Amino acid sequence: GCPEDYASFTSAVPCVVRNAATMVRVSVLGDALKTMYNAEKRGKRQVLLRPASKVVIKFLQLMQKHQYIGEFELVDDHRSGKIVVELNGRLNKCGVISPRYDVGFTELEDWIGRLLPSRQFGIIVLTTSAGIMDHEEARRKRVGGKVLGFFY
Repeated sequence: GCPEDYASFTSAVPCVVRNAATMVRVSVLGDALKTMYNAEKRGKRQVLLRPASKVVIKFLQLMQKHQYIGEFELVDDHRSGKIVVELNGRLNKCGVISPRYDVGFTELEDWIGRLLPSRQFGIIVLTTSAGIMDHEEARRKRVGGKVLGFFY
């Protein structure tokens, strides 16, 4: 073809490529929780979360322990993996707290008051030196840490 056509073609390419690039995933956990919350609002029975991560799995295990979700299984796709979660309709809200604020053992109560609808129910998930746990366990073990997120 003509050189001028070729020049206009090459200058158009970067724009196309830029638009085709996917959004950078800022928070894998945040993404997973948002996806789950949206599926729950839509009344879905199950939801596919991707990518999987150790933190997401620990978070789901806590939700499962408190009966906010049903079973979940890991799907290995030879990449970062996927998780299929069975929803049971008990999840009202879940969210990630970003940045992961430091919470001392003594400040735990203030955070509970701020994040959860009542003292009777709802869980704050913390990452501590003793592992990822809910605020009740952190209280029992008398440890503080960083806030990952919450659900109720």
